[in-house]
Amino acid sequence: MPDPKFHDVLVTRFVNNLMYDGKKSVAFNIFYDALELVSDRVKDSEKTPLEIWKKALENITPQVEVKSRRVGGATFQVPMEVRADRKIALSIKNMILYSRKRTGKGMSEKLASEIIAAYNEEGGAFKRKEDMHKMAEANKAFAHFRF
Repeated sequence: MPDPKFHDVLVTRFVNNLMYDGKKSVAFNIFYDALELVSDRVKDSEKTPLEIWKKALENITPQVEVKSRRVGGATFQVPMEVRADRKIALSIKNMILYSRKRTGKGMSEKLASEIIAAYNEEGGAFKRKEDMHKMAEANKAFAHFRF
């Protein structure tokens, strides 16, 4: 179902991951407050807060990941391309995870900070994506073990 304010399915998916104990209205309030904070902090941009959030998600979306593959007696980290639906899930979960780890007053403030950081290609979630890509690049030699 699309969300009530922006009529976007991706927003609902994000809020469902953000939600604790089935408190969806609280999660929606956190998300909308975070977008308001983003619009206050990024005034010079001509983009809407929703576009900034989508661009931030795009910036932290991994293209490749490594999966453990046991061949003989050894375990190899095999780089594999990430499926489209998993890409979205990983980026959403990473943004929420690193938002919760941030220091700040409330969750909406932490989320707003993480959105702005990801939009500017910095922050914990962006670093996580970069680390995934570096790991895949380092283990490129084992790509022939793909299954």
